Amino acid sequence: MGNWLTEIMSEFGYVGIMFLIAFENIFPPIPSEVILTFGGFMTTTSKLSIIGVITSATAGSVIGAIVLYMIGLQLDVARLEKIVGRWGHILRITKNDIRKADSWFDKYGPWTVFFCRFVPLIRSLISIPAGMSNMNVGLFLLFTTIGTLIWNIILVYLGASVGDSWEVIVEYMKIYARLIYAILFLSVIILLYLFIKRRR
Repeated sequence: MGNWLTEIMSEFGYVGIMFLIAFENIFPPIPSEVILTFGGFMTTTSKLSIIGVITSATAGSVIGAIVLYMIGLQLDVARLEKIVGRWGHILRITKNDIRKADSWFDKYGPWTVFFCRFVPLIRSLISIPAGMSNMNVGLFLLFTTIGTLIWNIILVYLGASVGDSWEVIVEYMKIYARLIYAILFLSVIILLYLFIKRRR
């Protein structure tokens, strides 16, 4: 996958970077680490600048986030309550659970969006529950942009600083991603256990 990503970036420059990052946000399996670190490396071998790469990557991230946010708007609380009303007895979820989750996101949503921008996979998908909870679009864009900008700055600068060794950064990011996935998996198991225990 890395080869065709780098080919697009080499061929189309800033526009290619923006397109790939937007695509990566909508389809998380595409590795943003490759795009950003290689983009940083390209600033040492082409006319691309670090600021330009960061700007185009951030624009792509925001575009992708808006698409997922709009998808979330179509899955609002009212629709979820209808689904739970029909299938909740099987899923062991009540309408009250949906309302509690929505209230929690209303209270902590902006910071959740911000911090999730540093978590692989979740950094993209968090836009959907933000839309589902009808989070203020201005706040959503603000915290999305700030979180994404920080992530992009770190990886682009790392890619530029190591030059030809940019793939080493990608390998370290894979380790970081695996660690985060393991923590998330354990967290889900614990939450499911507590949820089932409470229901019983």
